[in-house]
Amino acid sequence: MNPASHAATTAANASSGSRKNWLGDFLLLAAVWGSSFFFMRQGAVEFGALPTAAVRVAIAAVFLLPLVALRGLLPTLRQHWRRTFFVGLLNSGIPFACYAFALLAIDTGLASILNATVPMFGALIAWLWLKDRPTSSRLLGLLIGFAGVAMLAWDKTSFKPGANGIAPGWAVLACLLACVCYGISASYTKRYLTGMPPLVTAAGSQIGATLGLALPALWLWPAQMPGASAWLALLAVGVLCTGVAYIVFFRLIENAGPPRALAVTFVVPVFAMLYGVLLLGERVTPWMIGSALVIVCGTALATGLLRLASAASRPPD
Repeated sequence: MNPASHAATTAANASSGSRKNWLGDFLLLAAVWGSSFFFMRQGAVEFGALPTAAVRVAIAAVFLLPLVALRGLLPTLRQHWRRTFFVGLLNSGIPFACYAFALLAIDTGLASILNATVPMFGALIAWLWLKDRPTSSRLLGLLIGFAGVAMLAWDKTSFKPGANGIAPGWAVLACLLACVCYGISASYTKRYLTGMPPLVTAAGSQIGATLGLALPALWLWPAQMPGASAWLALLAVGVLCTGVAYIVFFRLIENAGPPRALAVTFVVPVFAMLYGVLLLGERVTPWMIGSALVIVCGTALATGLLRLASAASRPPD
């Protein structure tokens, strides 16, 4: 084999191995984040919304902080603690509390479909805040995505309290508020935390979210101590779905690039709905599936993962 052929073969093998690695991380992350809705639901039933979110971020902080210390990044965390702590309220504290609240009234599948709009809200907020003006294709995607949200929300517009005293309509709005917070967090991170080691941002954000939720969680702590199953659910969502998931997510960004990493939010609802059907006996309706497809298509266009062919790019007749 000549050197050029050997080099080409080596490069092809490396590319194939890299593709397998990022694809494995992609599916692992989707499966892990899909399970977070199930675990949050199990914990929220006994803990309540705010304590569930607080325990989740506290466990994640305890898990991530030693990793920061082992990598010698504590000085960086101390230097930038204000901004990393603040972003923790936007990307963890408020959203986790919103989802824990919502999961007391709506199915995990519905919550996960609404969560798939995060990139769409991120694109909209980047346009408004960072002046990242979308192309006509991305603008069309925003319109399609919001139409899908409207379709899904229309099916849950009842504001009549359910068995848990929470109306489905308020639960849907809580999920959308969480998505808006994620979008603001992404733009804030891009503007003020660019170049920060991802592990520092992850750990600092979880510490900040823990501090922000501590007092409200103690105030609303359940009178009766939750059982072992609820504690195990929050341990799983804190370590697996938050701590480990951050590590996998940042590795996916490094190996596959941000667009592919972003696309994981489209696959999360598949796993979330599967867990809901198998473990909670939830029902997936054709309307939910149709709305989810509209949201995914709109979000893919809004984030640039899909592009409409422009007139200039079409070949001549």
